[in-house]
Amino acid sequence: MTSKTRRRPAGQVSGENIVIEAAWMYYNDGLNQNEIANRLQVSRATVVNYLQEARERGYIRISLSPEAFTSHNLAQKLRDRFGLQAAFLLPEGIGTAEETLLRVARGAADWLPHLLGSGDRLGVAWGRTVYEVAEAVERTQLSDVTVTQLVGSMATPYGFTAEICSANMAQNLGAKCINLHAPAVLSDPELATRLRAEPIIHAQLEALSHCNKAIFAAGSIAPDSHIVGSGVASSEDLEWYIRHGAAGVLCGRFIDAQGRFIPGDLDARMIGVELDKLLGLDMGLLVSVGADKVGPMLAAIAGGYVTHVVTSVETARGMLDKA
Repeated sequence: MTSKTRRRPAGQVSGENIVIEAAWMYYNDGLNQNEIANRLQVSRATVVNYLQEARERGYIRISLSPEAFTSHNLAQKLRDRFGLQAAFLLPEGIGTAEETLLRVARGAADWLPHLLGSGDRLGVAWGRTVYEVAEAVERTQLSDVTVTQLVGSMATPYGFTAEICSANMAQNLGAKCINLHAPAVLSDPELATRLRAEPIIHAQLEALSHCNKAIFAAGSIAPDSHIVGSGVASSEDLEWYIRHGAAGVLCGRFIDAQGRFIPGDLDARMIGVELDKLLGLDMGLLVSVGADKVGPMLAAIAGGYVTHVVTSVETARGMLDKA
């Protein structure tokens, strides 16, 4: 047998099979596109199309080791400065703020399964960032993991309601899901008290006490923040909390710059996790990005809720500059 590899006519490999073969040659055999084209007796442009089709069909999963994002100097500086277990930093890129958010969410989605183990109970918050993380998690099947919704339901114009965040996260992780079948905020404190006492709601709230890990984002206190846009807080509520020192929002609750919970009238009407339940967890995974999130992220860290962070390099630098 000569050193030349025998070419296989493309006609002998058809349809879906040739897409798979091209993908295998490229990603597993290490052949370049020209070499694959020669072997399959097709053009290089056709090979490019095969590889694109393989990606679109979900045949290919490309991932980078978490160590690539947690071990470089800036990640270590962030970890050491704030006493974190780990920080996962995504490169800045050259995209828009929207593209950066999606990049950070994808990074968190890639890292999250590495942070979970058998028997874990993962509390899942709500918001755009958490929603995008849940959407980006690759389908897997974790052993004996339960996902629990941390904040009650809400009718929002955004589409990323709390129950969607937790349900999608559980589905993609192959985990059991415990949803919270109650509104995030009610109009009357007494009604909220009675609803919390209902057996099914009481049991679901009790499940929050057993979470040993959680994933959440830091919300801003800007007038156009999601806490207002979702209807959880009114503009008047927001102004009241700001006057009382609010620096950020965590799971629908307001915190000051030191991460201390700020009790107010809104809290008596809320149904969801109380912030003390997020203290002392094995993992508090904070996923946020952007200059407007620097202050809220620092507040969440100062309050002791955070053990792990996923953000962009630029946001990390802003956190270190402001700290």
